[in-house]
Amino acid sequence: MLNGEKRIERPLRWGMIGGGRTGNVGYKHRLGALRDNTAYELVAGAFDLDFERCKDFGMNLGVAEDRLYPDYKTMFEEEAKRPDGVEVVSIATPNFTHYEITKAALEAGLHVICEKPLFFKVEQGEEIKALAEKMNKIVGVTYGFSGSQLLLQMRRMVQNGDLGDIHMVELQYTHGFACDEIGDKVSEGQKWRVDPEKSGPSFVLGDLSTHTFYMSELICPELKLKQVLCDRQSFVKSREPLEDNAYVLMRYENGAVGRMWASAVNAGCMDGHRIRIVGSKASVEFSDNQPNELLYQVQGEPIRKMIRSMPYLYDECNADERLGALHAEGLPESWANIYLKFAIAIDAKNRGDEETLKNLVYPGIDAGIEGIRWVTKCVESADKGGVWVDFK
Repeated sequence: MLNGEKRIERPLRWGMIGGGRTGNVGYKHRLGALRDNTAYELVAGAFDLDFERCKDFGMNLGVAEDRLYPDYKTMFEEEAKRPDGVEVVSIATPNFTHYEITKAALEAGLHVICEKPLFFKVEQGEEIKALAEKMNKIVGVTYGFSGSQLLLQMRRMVQNGDLGDIHMVELQYTHGFACDEIGDKVSEGQKWRVDPEKSGPSFVLGDLSTHTFYMSELICPELKLKQVLCDRQSFVKSREPLEDNAYVLMRYENGAVGRMWASAVNAGCMDGHRIRIVGSKASVEFSDNQPNELLYQVQGEPIRKMIRSMPYLYDECNADERLGALHAEGLPESWANIYLKFAIAIDAKNRGDEETLKNLVYPGIDAGIEGIRWVTKCVESADKGGVWVDFK
């Protein structure tokens, strides 16, 4: 169980790029990083392209004025001159900036925590992976829902054979908040997401489905994707060629199959984020709108509702427990869990502790590259008319 005690020797000196006042993603990063005040200390930021707004916002967060910067390049240059300069930065900016900022941060000797999807091209991911290895740095990717500890329960159940042989993977991440084009015009957080030059080749495939795809990889680490077939739509026509709805079929190397539904136009749906793993003996299902419950259904037996924090859960699951079964946990705790693991990974990398890194389950650079591959292969399939394409 986690109770806020330090897991690394001292808090990491942390800076943020983006994540300012006009969007809400930065607050999720700060909730995650600062939930355990023993892991990170926010000391610097380039929060906004508007420098005056950046300074006003940063000082309201408690960051010293002389450590607030007009852009990330100035931040890296000035922080490098300080004996107490930043050690790790989080990148909470639009997709098209991720590659250049991540590369510059690594070249400046910094660890990186980056929003998803990581980049636009798999080749960029491979280049950054090589650079991170050369610089001996960690690159983490904020698949924020993946810190929900019941996913680790699902992972152990799959690995222990509790479900039998895995036959089907059912994935869904949908909502209805983009049913019309109003948000495309008035929401700062949505405008760039429907601009191909800033969001990349997809809208909901990159913005939503990458979360759920990574969760499936976390739960089923031995299940390797072989082929995908994607059909995508732009129901709000002004978004073309970016999709606001997509269906993906999947074939795995072991013969298992899967499907993904990603949508921002599922009218009336507040939160349709669901993952179900079906085996030869049983199924297990998680929904992030019920993050404290896991449905375990053994063929021929009553449905079991497994509750977070209970002693019948596997140790790997309860190791990330924070509040006890009497109290609900949710997305803030999930973000806190992955940020804590990023900190543990960074500390282990700094100390050369490869054993800790080998056994730590968190979304690192390889997960980021697979997310890029997922988006690009889905887009390739859809653009070819909805045909099967090889995943690798």
